Formats: sequence, C-alpha cells, structure tokens
Amino acid sequence: MAVSNTLKAFLSASKVPHTVAKHPVAYTAQELAAASHVPGRHMAKCVLVNTDRGPMLAVLPAIYRIDFKRLKAAAGVKTASIATEGDIKARFPDVEVGAMSPFGNLYQLPVVVERTLEESEEMVFNAESHTDTITMRYRDFARLVPHKTGAFGQPFGEAPRGKPKKSKRATPARRAGARSASSRRAKSRSSPAKKRPRSRPSRR
Repeated sequence: MAVSNTLKAFLSASKVPHTVAKHPVAYTAQELAAASHVPGRHMAKCVLVNTDRGPMLAVLPAIYRIDFKRLKAAAGVKTASIATEGDIKARFPDVEVGAMSPFGNLYQLPVVVERTLEESEEMVFNAESHTDTITMRYRDFARLVPHKTGAFGQPFGEAPRGKPKKSKRATPARRAGARSASSRRAKSRSSPAKKRPRSRPSRR
C-alpha cells in the first residue's frame, strides 16, 4: 500500500512542501529510522491511545517511549492506555496497521505531541504504509494539525521518571548514637589490653 488517498488529498490541498520516499519494509519506528537513514530523534512515531475522553494520537520521537503519567497530565485526561490492533484497524481503515501518520485530524482524533520534536527543523514519519515516509518542516505540520504539546516521552534505556527517593536524615538522637559508637570503637583501639593475673597454685 502507498500513501493513502486521504492523506495525499490533504497534503495536495494544503500546498505544503514535502517529499515522499520509499524504503525497505520496516515495522517499528527505530527500524524505520534506520531504513530511512534518519536520526531517531527526527523520526516521529504515532501511537493510538485510549483515554477516558476517547481515543487520541500521541506523536513522539522514535527513540522515546510513552510515560503515561506525564501523558495524562499533558493531555488533561485521567486514564490512558495503548489501543489494541483492532482499535487501530477500526479507526484507520485505509492505513496499514501501525503505520499511522501524525495527521490525527484527518480521522477526527485529538493529537498530543512530545515537545522535543519542536526542536527539529524537519520531521519524518510514516506515510500510512510500511514502505513510504514523508518529510516536511515541523512548523508546517504544527500549522496544519491542531494539537497539544507536552513532555511525556521517556528515552529508551532510561529509568522511568518518578519522585526522587527521600534520603534518611540523621536525627539528633541518631547522630549522638553514631558519635557514641564511634568513640567507643576509638577508645577500644587506643586502650592497652589488661593482662589477667596469673593464678598461683594453692599450698595444702
């Protein structure tokens, strides 16, 4: 399958400069970045997410995964989970499964974008097939697609973000106990060992 007619017609009407390129079949965003010879931070992947307010499209760099706690805050929702393959097929009937473009507005979907993509002059994304990509300027995409932005991406290989662990503060009693134990150890090292008196044999 090539670029869907829906996306092709939209881009043609918008008159936004863009290029379409072919590449070997790739099913994951990082495989796609490698096949397209594009840095993972510039390759945008799209994830359909189910929320308490309905489905939405999350767009983030290929080298990131979703931090759902932060995504909920960015999107203003209470619950969020990755949609099933059946959900994707139902929402994107003319798109190869997993090859969605970030144009959620074409499918009546709200879009939330990881803000690090704003740092890229250009973005590359699936052209709704596993063998085609589209490259365009990020600012053109942002102008064409109503969206929210937020910091909800987590780089792969990095520990999940969370509240820092509280360090155990030493209380006065604990500090005094530590000093006391330290002084006892020092005293025992500096004091010579007492010799036990030798017992004398008793005379009968």
